[in-house]
Amino acid sequence: MIYLDNAATSHPKPEAVYRAADAALRAGGSPGRGGHTLALAAGRQVMRAREAVARLFGLADPARAVFTASATEALNLALKGLLRPGDHVITTRAEHNALRRPLAALERQGVAVTWLPVDERGLLDPAAVRSALRPATRLIATHHGSNVSGALQPIAELGEIARRAGVFLLVDAAQTAGVYPIHMGRMGIHLLAAAGHKGLLGPQGTGLLLVDAAVDLRPIREGGTGAHSAQLDQPAVFPEGFESGTLNVPGIAGLAAGVGFLVETTPERIRCRELELAGALLDGLRGRPGVKVYGPERPEQRTGVVSFNIAGMDPGEVEELLDERFGVIGRAGLHCNPGAHEALGSLALGGAMRLSPGYFTTERDIEEAIRGVAELAGH
Repeated sequence: MIYLDNAATSHPKPEAVYRAADAALRAGGSPGRGGHTLALAAGRQVMRAREAVARLFGLADPARAVFTASATEALNLALKGLLRPGDHVITTRAEHNALRRPLAALERQGVAVTWLPVDERGLLDPAAVRSALRPATRLIATHHGSNVSGALQPIAELGEIARRAGVFLLVDAAQTAGVYPIHMGRMGIHLLAAAGHKGLLGPQGTGLLLVDAAVDLRPIREGGTGAHSAQLDQPAVFPEGFESGTLNVPGIAGLAAGVGFLVETTPERIRCRELELAGALLDGLRGRPGVKVYGPERPEQRTGVVSFNIAGMDPGEVEELLDERFGVIGRAGLHCNPGAHEALGSLALGGAMRLSPGYFTTERDIEEAIRGVAELAGH
């Protein structure tokens, strides 16, 4: 099997991730649920994980690193915990449904939303963001890397726009966390949402929301926190007020091991490797008769995501044939992001076929994928 679906979930994981998740599951104990040895040990493990992700992303206070079940849950918490009717948000039409749908729901409840276009490469123009600012603007919210075009948005420039305007910046880093160097302070990010199971190399069912100290967030879910149990109202304290219910300790332990691997390897090195692999894939597909490749031309403007279509073939058919005939695993369709496909011109085609290498992808994997696409295009 040639696994090129890392944009959906990374595979394989570092061996330390499997070991850490298994050890935590066998150890038992629930953090904040008792003062016995097992509960305290689990609590220390979760705290070490918080500290690790805070250091990785430049968050000053580890307590404001909230564990979630996914990037989707993190984005819902960020949006619904911050925005109120009358607030104004600037975003793009090319957002993943994890950001697009919560914003649409809030729009129906009285939050004003400006939906900016991206260009045919998938890139957002910062000048359009400046022009969209209003007195009521409270948030700029967008993705860092597109899960369709691979386009990298100019987050540091958007952070400067947010700083000058006195508004917050929310970044959906589902496609870039772990594979691209991100520092919240230096890039002007106030809220960072990430999936634990993609570039961070952790298990599925894990995610993060990192919240700058300047942001006054309110919980959107009520329940047991393991502390403040006598009060009826949900405590708006970090982190427990935002993590009601039993934490996924095995998942968090695996995520911490994934972050440990990233710190040792460094996101810069992983980014370099990603550019090499994606560059080879792009070179092998671009200019090939019958193959249309989407996204920015310049490698530094994109992630490792490579989406394409073959003339006369449905992308779902391409996915099926690459899997069956060549053992190449990717993903076809709209990728939960119809707006991105509309900008690229692939919406009417049913989306596109997407291949996404990861750190453990080999040059041989890329060569075989190119060969498979070439054979399909040739027929």
